Amino acid sequence: MRSMTKSPMALAYEALIAAQQALAPYSNKYSPHRYTQAQLFALLVLRQFFKTDYRGVIQLLHDFSDLRTILQLRNIPHYSTLCYAEQRLLKKGLLKTC
Repeated sequence: MRSMTKSPMALAYEALIAAQQALAPYSNKYSPHRYTQAQLFALLVLRQFFKTDYRGVIQLLHDFSDLRTILQLRNIPHYSTLCYAEQRLLKKGLLKTC
């Protein structure tokens, strides 16, 4: 039985590790390779955790450098990157709508 966490740092780390094991690093070999699918998945998990929109989770990344460090982000993605990643993961059946 897994315990639930209230720590966004622990959640981000667990989501990143789980996604790294389950997803290919990039959705396409011709993608720009700026962000891995695991990083984007972890950001989408944080979006659900904080119950915010795409812009809200991006603002959290601007405010909390620890989250950027845990997710190994060199740059902060544009909010539309999260939107497209979510659509792609939903299409593949890797995410479910709430």
